[in-house]
Amino acid sequence: MTTDQFQRNMYIETPEAFDDGKNFDDDGRIKRTGTWVTASAHIITAVIGSGVLSLAWAIAQMGWVAGPAVLFAFSFITYFTSTLLADCYRSPDPVSGKRNYTYSQVVRSILGGRKFQLCGLAQYINLVGVTIGYTITASISMVAVKRSNCFHKHGHHEKCTTSNNPFMILFAIIQIVLSQIPNFHKLSWLSIVAAVMSFAYSSIGLGLSIAKVATGGGHARTSLTGVQVGVDVTGSEKVWRTFQAIGDIAFAYAYSNVLIEIQDTLKSSPAENKVMKKASLIGILTTTLFYVLCGTIGYAAFGNDAPGNFLTGFGFYEPFWLIDFANVCIAVHLVGAYQVFCQPIFGFVESWSKEKWSESKFVTAEHDVKIPLCGTYSTNFFRMVWRTTYVIITAVIAMLFPFFNDFLGLIGSLSFWPLTVYFPIEMYIKQSKMQKFSFTWTWLKILSWVCLIVSIISAAGSIQGLAQDLKKYQPFKATQ
Repeated sequence: MTTDQFQRNMYIETPEAFDDGKNFDDDGRIKRTGTWVTASAHIITAVIGSGVLSLAWAIAQMGWVAGPAVLFAFSFITYFTSTLLADCYRSPDPVSGKRNYTYSQVVRSILGGRKFQLCGLAQYINLVGVTIGYTITASISMVAVKRSNCFHKHGHHEKCTTSNNPFMILFAIIQIVLSQIPNFHKLSWLSIVAAVMSFAYSSIGLGLSIAKVATGGGHARTSLTGVQVGVDVTGSEKVWRTFQAIGDIAFAYAYSNVLIEIQDTLKSSPAENKVMKKASLIGILTTTLFYVLCGTIGYAAFGNDAPGNFLTGFGFYEPFWLIDFANVCIAVHLVGAYQVFCQPIFGFVESWSKEKWSESKFVTAEHDVKIPLCGTYSTNFFRMVWRTTYVIITAVIAMLFPFFNDFLGLIGSLSFWPLTVYFPIEMYIKQSKMQKFSFTWTWLKILSWVCLIVSIISAAGSIQGLAQDLKKYQPFKATQ
């Protein structure tokens, strides 16, 4: 869930809305009705997603002490910077200033110029990375369903070799079709389906982990420091995998991109920034509790051998139908989530192209096509070619780099510092007219620099992981 989805879904004009001026907010839009309850629900929905699947592996790399500590540290930083961002929804005054409807609008309003362009670049890199990551994750889940049935039928010791590529192609075909639907972002049921699916597979994974711990299955090896040097990994592998695990946790907490859109659904009294801070606290606390349970109980279940994706790594074999259902939930969630993340990319490129080549019929002309049982469908040749090309490119990249943990870690590393830390801190400093080198200014800058260093080392860990995996990976071959 991201960008303008919330604002587009919330403002549905009805005849009753025009009967009375009281039905409008101070910006002329239909009166917002959101509360801390709905905002908390939006935050939980936005945060909990496929990132939860890698948390048991991340905890395994760092152990019982550092693993939960890093989870709590990221949750605190995410909450703290979200409170700063909440004060920037209105500018220049956080209570009575002009509303900003999206994250990028806030950056443009307060920081302007080059930083606005850098924000856009960071957002679009993140969105492209997520769509590639979702292609990988969805295909892994579909493969897991096929392998689960094979294991159930032939026994757990069968190889059940299956290639990811046919499932990536299937996922891409589905996305090509969905990408042609005009105004796909207005399908409000998409968020509901995504929320139900993400909670379903996360809860199933948590439940299976609890069951495995309760029955003593496997007697997993765990330790205070995680995977052991000389037993599980070499010294250098321990360092690199720890860095990568930090990136995986950062990915799991990525939601700053949509905070402003969520805040834009809140009613104006009491003040939106105060309500949003309360909602952020409740949302992050709930999410952190869920993450800590999934990560720690998953680690307790699998120990230092925790798979990168605890639903597709076959730490569980039975009940096979429940594992199949969980993986189907992941695939269904990501079919919709892919569209949510790629729509802003489509919109940006298409708007820019229409301005650049306004005289070109190929770019601007709409053509009506009658489809039996579906009515008239409006199509545009440029939109069809561009969106199809984008989906194909992301699918090919996913086939070349089908590494779940490495890719999630890289996306988390690249997006965490700029979008979750740097811009919220810089906007808060400028809007509050904070004195340079004051105590608050100094420690905010220190926090930003520390987070930048953490992002750099976690990105390095993920890149190193990709490089190592590529050495032994043969593209387009079936994997075990």
